[in-house]
Amino acid sequence: MNTTTIDIAAALTSTAALTPAEAVRAIEDALQSGFDPTTDLQRQILDVKYGQLLVMPSQLQSSVGVKVATVAPANANRGLPRIQAVYALFDALTLSPRAVFDGTALTTLRTPAVSIAAVKPALLAKNSPLHITVFGAGPQGTGHVATIAEVVDGHREIASVTYVVRRPTEAGVPPGNTVVKAHSPRAALAVYRADVIVCATGDGEPLFDSTGTKSDVIVIAVGSHDPDRREVDTQLVSRAQVIVEDRATALREAGDVVMAIAESDLTADDLIPMKDVVTGTRLLETDRAVFFKSSGMSWQDLVVAEAIATRLNN
Repeated sequence: MNTTTIDIAAALTSTAALTPAEAVRAIEDALQSGFDPTTDLQRQILDVKYGQLLVMPSQLQSSVGVKVATVAPANANRGLPRIQAVYALFDALTLSPRAVFDGTALTTLRTPAVSIAAVKPALLAKNSPLHITVFGAGPQGTGHVATIAEVVDGHREIASVTYVVRRPTEAGVPPGNTVVKAHSPRAALAVYRADVIVCATGDGEPLFDSTGTKSDVIVIAVGSHDPDRREVDTQLVSRAQVIVEDRATALREAGDVVMAIAESDLTADDLIPMKDVVTGTRLLETDRAVFFKSSGMSWQDLVVAEAIATRLNN
């Protein structure tokens, strides 16, 4: 068996692996080439003693893959990542192993790529400077900012980036950014002036009061995959154009969407599959808020893993 072990965390520091913008392009290419997320194999979420085990299989024309991820809520107190994972990539025809990946690094790359692919038309619809507010200063929070920066480069200037966290002194964010304490007046100001709000925490209650946010704000929520947990309030979700990876997945796992449907006039038919946005079959209104809710789907890891393996083997 000739299997390659790929350390994505190391590979991403070189030109051999995908840049964030290239990961966005890989997601777009998959959807524009005809892949339908509704056909993806369903993720299995298994409760274990100290958290959850996520088993995420998927298949494309040339590859099959599976990610096994763990979610350990108490790890924050141990100085360890809340989510950790490994990824195995196989040839679709022979099912021979092709590569084993650091699944945590893969997730860090693919999740922002999916988010930005979903909202890219809204991001590029205007050319005014961007004010970005991010809840959470972990790899997903900083990863979303890095991906936005690459995608809008040459089209929009990033005027400011503010990270909202519980413990500002412990936040490890790139230099030049602002860090403020959650629920403070400065955090509220950062929300109200934001053009883009990224929610990348494990919290189960809305992170901010959406009253007063811009009418055309873009909000991305990636922090949970449970139907009874949310990061964004119903007021925002119900007035926004709501983009999801897949309607059935969102109705099963996306608490931000499930609870907004229960508490407002939002319906399942109002949900916009991201494939429709990426392929251009659904055009977004530029004067309305956009809300993208991601629970994470198996096909996304496979698309990015295959792209990285192809790049490194060429």
